[in-house]
Amino acid sequence: GPYADMVKEHFMKCVPPTDHKFAALHGAVWSGGSFVYVPAGVHVDIPLQSYFRLNAPGAGQFEHTLIIVDKGAYLHFIEGCSAPKYNVANLHAGCVEIFVGEGARVRYSTIENWSKNMYNLNTKRAKVGKGGTIEWVSGSFGSHTGCLYPMSILQGEGARMEFTGITFAGAGQDLDTGAKVVHAAPHTTSHISTKSIARDGGVSNFRSSVVVLPNAEGSKSSVSCESLMLDDRSRSDTIPAMDIRCDAVDVGHEAKIGRISEEAIFYLMSRGMTEEDARALIVGGFAEPIAKELPLEYAVEMNNLIHLEMKGSIG
Repeated sequence: GPYADMVKEHFMKCVPPTDHKFAALHGAVWSGGSFVYVPAGVHVDIPLQSYFRLNAPGAGQFEHTLIIVDKGAYLHFIEGCSAPKYNVANLHAGCVEIFVGEGARVRYSTIENWSKNMYNLNTKRAKVGKGGTIEWVSGSFGSHTGCLYPMSILQGEGARMEFTGITFAGAGQDLDTGAKVVHAAPHTTSHISTKSIARDGGVSNFRSSVVVLPNAEGSKSSVSCESLMLDDRSRSDTIPAMDIRCDAVDVGHEAKIGRISEEAIFYLMSRGMTEEDARALIVGGFAEPIAKELPLEYAVEMNNLIHLEMKGSIG
């Protein structure tokens, strides 16, 4: 059809198979996926949703998502993922490529609630044209091992990127999440804001990479990450990398790591709440800035997940 050339022109151009071994694996065995094209000036009011579910034990999933949003257009794309529990390792090595045209805006939301035997190694990347905006909203729950760092290449002058993420790591989970951005044009801006929660010995690491190229004068980048540890066995590390090759820029990073205040728990219990509900309420409050970025049914699901994860988390 008329779109074959468009697909050919863009497919695996954002994430070439030479990128890393999982991209090479993906390029070799990819199995279908989604293609979205929004023509110039079109504003898609209703979010588009795709949902991946892995139903076979010991399987790999390699779906490809290709999104092209033309000049001045708008799209909100929601990706939901889940998998039932199997006793063998499963691999999810998908790929998402997003092309944001001049003055266009794309919001890409992901809620991942994989089972605890999942190796989730996904590659997501956007190229953003002049005055365009990419917004990432990312929630990672479940999965045994997760490595997920959506990357934005701000190619056109005044291009913008915002990344909002939350990660919840419980027993036996090692979740390594964050974001990457390349400022490749003048007056580009990026803002990364993440929250991570670790309990029962879970490991939740945040990694970010901010690269500002020599021609990107007047660019701004801010990175902020907050971690909440629910016990003394859990781990949370912040690993920010910044490669700034231009003088006239404004770059900042802040990180906070904290624990739940026992005074707050005591206060809520003195008002009639159980300890479990009090803890869930505080964790829910910590996650709330992320929840409010999500469509309602996803925010509800996220709060339910937090309550579920918090069940029996005392002791």
